Amino acid sequence: MGFFSFKKQPSISAAIEAPVKPRNFPFYIKAPLVLIGLYLFFYILHLLQSVIVPFSFAGLMAILLNPLYNRLEKWKVPKILAILLTILIAFIVLAGILLFLSTQIIQFGDMIPLLKQKSIGLLNEAREWVSMKFNIPLDKQMKMLNDTLNNSKGYIGQTLDTVFGIVSYFVLIPLYVFLLLFYKPLILNFIFEVFKEDNKDQVAEILQETKSAVQSYIVGLMIEACIVAALNSVALMLLGVKYAILIGVIGAILNVIPYIGGVIAIAIPVLISFVTKDDGLTTPILIVVAYLVIQFIDNNIIVPRVVSSKVSVNALVSIVIVLLGGMLWGVSGMFLSIPFVAVLKIIFDRVGELQPWGKLLGEEMPKNIPHEVVIKEEQKDNGDNNESSKSDDKKEDTQ
Repeated sequence: MGFFSFKKQPSISAAIEAPVKPRNFPFYIKAPLVLIGLYLFFYILHLLQSVIVPFSFAGLMAILLNPLYNRLEKWKVPKILAILLTILIAFIVLAGILLFLSTQIIQFGDMIPLLKQKSIGLLNEAREWVSMKFNIPLDKQMKMLNDTLNNSKGYIGQTLDTVFGIVSYFVLIPLYVFLLLFYKPLILNFIFEVFKEDNKDQVAEILQETKSAVQSYIVGLMIEACIVAALNSVALMLLGVKYAILIGVIGAILNVIPYIGGVIAIAIPVLISFVTKDDGLTTPILIVVAYLVIQFIDNNIIVPRVVSSKVSVNALVSIVIVLLGGMLWGVSGMFLSIPFVAVLKIIFDRVGELQPWGKLLGEEMPKNIPHEVVIKEEQKDNGDNNESSKSDDKKEDTQ
């Protein structure tokens, strides 16, 4: 062809159609990028807490109230009126619960001066006991107490922010629920159109499973809270603890927070009994025993039968997720963590590449565990033992 001959270059269409091989970056490059991405993701979630948290609660409430809204629509009620009636019924139920608790809170408020006086007396006795047993001067104890109170101001501020946030939620959540129910067809249509035609059946299955799981989970939690509140109140009334109904209901609400809420629920009546009763450690010990029995009944009888098994997240993941939710969004994050993980588990179980993560979140133990490494190690150990025994036999024969 000569010096000026050129090789035939591929056409542009052939270059476009040629498959592009993905680059495999080494681990020390991928790992930092993943960590940076996760940090930015959770940092943005933390910054947008005031928007995302009420919207998340509204989403759960909209899913819970959706059957009632659908029933009203079947009865030929106009759409806007059906949504307003649904929100009104939910508000009436919530107002009845708050009215019931307010009567108990008023009685508790009448006893605050006595509780304050008794608490100061118990604190002085505790300071004298610490001074005698551990030889810590009273002024040093006061300094340590003041330092603790100063450090706890941040937590008190977070608690007040949560309280004021809850008040603002009473305005935002009904508005979000109304809009979510009103634009439900638009949202569902968007979700279906985002995915390809081949995945629409899978998307429909995920949406249906998520809706039924969230509905059954929230309804199950409500039934469980009512049963636990009744058990707590009866136990505290039998032990003669004041404000038994109020403390029992508060304990049942705290019990919704997995594992951590149960500990706080036990601590409150124990402290109240210390302040209001003079029988030493008898009543606090009986309260702890009663609450442990109730927790055992709740975890082994009530939860498996009442709370739906569709939301089956194992204990290890539950504890870690609740703690992370508390660090991210405070008390609201603790409440929202389990439903979020349950929805993620449903999605993971339906997507082939993510199924190992769904199994990791669940409670079902694998039947066939890969024992290749263990078996090889055992065979190696057995082989070493056999060789050592053979060498010992040879030594005995030579002797």
